[in-house]
Amino acid sequence: MIAAVAIALIVFDQMAKYLVSTTMALGSSIPVLPGLFHITYIQNPGAAFGILANQRWVFIAAGVAILLLSAWFYPRLRRESVWVRYGGALLLGGAVGNLIDRIWLGQVIDFFDFRIWPVFNIADIGIVIGVGCILYELLLRNDVKETR
Repeated sequence: MIAAVAIALIVFDQMAKYLVSTTMALGSSIPVLPGLFHITYIQNPGAAFGILANQRWVFIAAGVAILLLSAWFYPRLRRESVWVRYGGALLLGGAVGNLIDRIWLGQVIDFFDFRIWPVFNIADIGIVIGVGCILYELLLRNDVKETR
């Protein structure tokens, strides 16, 4: 089931990016909720907020490292909590989704535009939620276990 979550995220992310990149011109924007939420097609050569722009090989190396660490930790995941298992699957799926873009395009396709935040994609959502789940387990749930 864990692998299915990662694979589903990768497929959904890549399908959405394909749809956006084949139906919209780069830089164009479609207002969904005008002034609040738009679908805006950009290609991001960096990380969040555009940091480390054009450092393609750094991001590819990081993506490959996440893949290798995931393969190494996978046998141990059965002993972990549901938060760590599914958080890891979301983190992995998101990392692979963006890694595919970096390998093929040299940058990442982003399209969710809330106007008050940098434009992002489905893979980014998986990464943020996955890391949040893991941190929840490590920081909050472990404190609850220790006080019992």
